[in-house]
Amino acid sequence: MLGKDYIDQDCALARALEVVGERWTLLIIRDAFFGVRRFSEFQAHLDIPKAVLAERLNSLVAEGLLERVPDPAHSGRHLYELTESGRDLWPAMHALITWGSRHRHLNSRVYMHAACGTVLDEDGRCANCDLAPGPEEILTEPRKGRGRSRSDPVAIALRGPHRLLEPLET
Repeated sequence: MLGKDYIDQDCALARALEVVGERWTLLIIRDAFFGVRRFSEFQAHLDIPKAVLAERLNSLVAEGLLERVPDPAHSGRHLYELTESGRDLWPAMHALITWGSRHRHLNSRVYMHAACGTVLDEDGRCANCDLAPGPEEILTEPRKGRGRSRSDPVAIALRGPHRLLEPLET
């Protein structure tokens, strides 16, 4: 079995991969940017085994990328929210989405600057406003003709425009 660390690598990328490099981790973070907050929503949208999801969420909380807070609507349950450290991953997430869309499979979503509606370029910049908006200033919506194949509550909630980081209503 492969280890989770790169002890002999004196490199910031190696340290970052120790935190976000495991299978499922970046998809969990992506969904957190989409506003997914509940364990059941992550599990339904990602089709991830519950034990793996619990392990990844615990790790992301321990590493300071997610915060676990009580769910006011469900006693004894928790919500997961991106911390500042987690939100700082947005440029890397956008870069990976762009790379995947260019080299693997056209992304099913587009990302726009909420203030003006301009689609972000491959560098995550708004050409109209000449800035790279933070995730709280970004709207996402399904690309025309895409995004209707899944029927879980998260996929249904994401069928229209949605501002990143705003909790999804499922």
